[in-house]
Amino acid sequence: MPSLQLDLPLRLDLDGKRALAREVGSVYAEVMDVRPEFITVSIHDLGPGGVWRCGAGDPEPAALVMCDVRAGRPAATREILARRLVEVCVRRCGLEERLLKVEFTQHSGDEMYHPQLGGFAPDWAPEAGEQPA
Repeated sequence: MPSLQLDLPLRLDLDGKRALAREVGSVYAEVMDVRPEFITVSIHDLGPGGVWRCGAGDPEPAALVMCDVRAGRPAATREILARRLVEVCVRRCGLEERLLKVEFTQHSGDEMYHPQLGGFAPDWAPEAGEQPA
């Protein structure tokens, strides 16, 4: 943890995926005050028609960013992260802002096992400063 999953209605080459993962990971590390080496980014470039936003009319091509994170960050911090992730996706992928969605699932540290940490992640605490994940 954290795990960030991007479901995109387009195709990216390897360099494009690497650059997107690097920027998404950097944004997460900066906003959430964590070390980047514990961030996992998965990019599902599903191609045209792979992600849709439903509405009153015909569904429109959309994108989804799922963030599995440790519980405890204030909503304001998560909102900053969401806005920054949307900015990255708009700029790097040419996606329309209104058709992007960012969702958060929050977990306690004992729901995230990192071999790099030697086991489970610690719970997040604001007074601890930079933490592993």
